[in-house]
Amino acid sequence: MAKTCEAGRRGEKVRSDCFVSLELRDSGGIEVRLKSKVEVMYGESIKRLCMDVLKILGIENALVTLDDQGALPFTISARLETAVKRCLPDNNREYLPEMLEHSMYKTQRERFRRSRLYLPGNEPKFMINAGIHKPDAIILDLEDSVAPAEKDAARVLVRNALRQVDFYGAERMVRINQLPEGLEDLEYIIPHNIHVILIPKCESSEQVKQIDKRIKEILNKNNIKESVFLMPIIESGLGVIKAYEIASSSDNIIALAIGLEDYTADIGTERTKEGRESFFARSQVVNAARAAGAQPIDTVFSDVTDMDGLRQSVNEAKSLGFEGKGCIHPRQIKVIHDAFAPAEREIEKAKRIVSAFEKAEKEGLGVVSLGSKMIDPPVVKRALRTVKLAAEMGILDKNWRDEYVQ
Repeated sequence: MAKTCEAGRRGEKVRSDCFVSLELRDSGGIEVRLKSKVEVMYGESIKRLCMDVLKILGIENALVTLDDQGALPFTISARLETAVKRCLPDNNREYLPEMLEHSMYKTQRERFRRSRLYLPGNEPKFMINAGIHKPDAIILDLEDSVAPAEKDAARVLVRNALRQVDFYGAERMVRINQLPEGLEDLEYIIPHNIHVILIPKCESSEQVKQIDKRIKEILNKNNIKESVFLMPIIESGLGVIKAYEIASSSDNIIALAIGLEDYTADIGTERTKEGRESFFARSQVVNAARAAGAQPIDTVFSDVTDMDGLRQSVNEAKSLGFEGKGCIHPRQIKVIHDAFAPAEREIEKAKRIVSAFEKAEKEGLGVVSLGSKMIDPPVVKRALRTVKLAAEMGILDKNWRDEYVQ
């Protein structure tokens, strides 16, 4: 008896995607019917890809009707795999595209996370060139930006994107769904060189520990030695109250973020540009993150046309102690980076502190002093970060130390 399932998107406004209709049959082998603007050049390779996917997934008899709107192979295979699994929910096989070399770079605990660009997990058109804009991190989102009926499709697409898309060195992040659904997301994501998992609407250390435990199990199962870091997102009144408990619940937590759209809804108010309604929550998150040794990361700025408002928002976030901010459009990245750049007076002060620190280290002194003032370790750490950021942004010449050579 024939069974038909569909996946993907079609329509005049669709690009870099495709629509797949899969009809399972009792006999007759595999037939692929293709409609594509690039059929003359790539038709045969697209059909071969479909045949390969179905072979790996154990499908011997089927009619595939594919309406292609410029989809890359990682998208075509993801849409076809989704259609198969919608027809056969118990099919646990995977078609894994080749893990390309540009997707195999690593991250580190201590790095700049000024900007993190959210991309809807079921929209391949946004993924392909996102890294060109040079955000510090790219977030493939499986939660709020994906409709409930498309969660299964997004998992497969994000998995394939992690294996094939060039993100140009941006830290590779995925925001999973809330528990328990998020645990299923991990099965698709963790084996494919993910750097950071974002935990949405986090309200307890137990949620973090559940996710951390499942990640370790998947890493061990796949013989992966690298750690996967965590970034809980505080988005409720309860989350704010438990911020330190959450931030200190795992050694793999590298940052604590706040999400103000859900937070303001939770406490029964509206979000404003002035932000008075969220001052307590943002301060709480900064203090909790710092106390736990994690980076505090600010919320997104939702008006993508208001660059002046964004700049003011970043300046306020920086004054509160945040080190980064979310963004939902590439045009926001440069504004965020420029606003987080250290001012000239900050750089000059940091240079003197770093110089004093290095001189004390060279002389074997246990105390760092600048003139008659003792410099505490947190101040030195902040100065080192300021100098490093200024050098990375090209504001500070790499030979600046020559100024201080005695």
